[in-house]
Amino acid sequence: MIEGIKQILSVSELKKKIFFTLMLLVVCRIGAFIPVPGINGEAAVNVFKQMTGGGQNLFQLVDIFSGGAFSQMTIIALGVMPYITASIIMQLLVALVPSIQREMRENPEVGKKKLGKWTRLFTVALALFQAGIYAKYAFHVNLSHPGIIVHEILNIQAFGVPWLFYLLTMISMGTGTIFLMWIGEQITERGVGNGISLIITIGILSSLPGTIGTIIRQLNLTSQEPGQLTFSSIIVLSSVFVMIIIGTILMIQGQRKIPLQYARRVVGRYESQGGNAYIPLKINYAGVIPVIFASSLLMFPATISQFLGQGKFLTMMVSFLSPGSPVYTCVYVLLILFFTYFWTATQFHPEQIASDMKKNGAFIPGIRQGRPTQQFLESTMNRVTLAGAVFLATIAVLPTLVGRILGVDSTISHFFGGTSLLILVGVVLDTTKQIESHLITKRYDGFMKKGRVTSRT
Repeated sequence: MIEGIKQILSVSELKKKIFFTLMLLVVCRIGAFIPVPGINGEAAVNVFKQMTGGGQNLFQLVDIFSGGAFSQMTIIALGVMPYITASIIMQLLVALVPSIQREMRENPEVGKKKLGKWTRLFTVALALFQAGIYAKYAFHVNLSHPGIIVHEILNIQAFGVPWLFYLLTMISMGTGTIFLMWIGEQITERGVGNGISLIITIGILSSLPGTIGTIIRQLNLTSQEPGQLTFSSIIVLSSVFVMIIIGTILMIQGQRKIPLQYARRVVGRYESQGGNAYIPLKINYAGVIPVIFASSLLMFPATISQFLGQGKFLTMMVSFLSPGSPVYTCVYVLLILFFTYFWTATQFHPEQIASDMKKNGAFIPGIRQGRPTQQFLESTMNRVTLAGAVFLATIAVLPTLVGRILGVDSTISHFFGGTSLLILVGVVLDTTKQIESHLITKRYDGFMKKGRVTSRT
């Protein structure tokens, strides 16, 4: 491992990218400790702990994704969830609106820029909307738990509405989300890894010390009396933890190899028939994106319902969409299956692969070129994607079910649960692959430079 780190640091460009990424991630964590003007962060955290009550609650899952910023009512309390929600909606529009599809095919660069512009604008609208609901929720909580909001700000009202508090909250949280979105884009373009995924990952990792402390306290090692958590439960959770890591790695890196053959070609004075080529079809082409999309999509309506939780229908929705409930689990699994197929359909283009194969004289043994090849790739990818989607959904919900059976605290089950751990392992694997590709590229460039120098002498 030390040799690998030395090798990474020996490449100046890669070292700059890594340091740039780390610096921006540190800035993200600093934002998690800056409260909205007029908010008492310590009082907000205490009220949050009382409201969660130790049971499985959507607020805890949102708080883990935001790295604790949600419970403290900081400027980045909304995290990058508005951006992810906006991205989901825009991706669905691209798939459903033929005019947008045609524009993306005819001019991909212009289409991507326009899509990115509309995604950012929609993110701003969603962030302001959610921040306004958050402000209303905080105002009502302050009525029953005074001290969360400074009285001087609440005293500035118009028509009985504390407009200054609403304005400060919406501007602060909206700006925080936009800033995180900008940081994520900068990391993706100039750093290493996917910026948005890394921001979510660093938020999940920030809850690790607190989770370990909760485990130690619940083991009750300083007393003779049994604690809330037993060593047998720890062993079971650790086993599930290891199984998820191994399963995620196998699922992301697993692939189905479709063999290829080439027609006889003349290369120089020699006749070539190609080597042992193949088309790698990934078992899970979408990685952990379906898990991120499914979680954020479930958080959006459920969070709004809990914020506006007045009325029989909204109360019922909150209970149905609480993590761990049967309805939540079923909807979560279905969304993972849907987004796995949806993302694969938007990224995997069998018609383009079949066309390129025909141009290069390649074919799959026993399959004719052109349309039959395209149909074969589509059917094969559908079967492979089904296996990957089912496996991904199983890994995502298994730890939560085990935690409920063992009666483990929700803080522990949320962190070691499938959602957080899948995102964590998947993002680490993706970032590691990008670093490895940089290293391979630099070795290739160095080899070419050496060749050019030798040829000149």
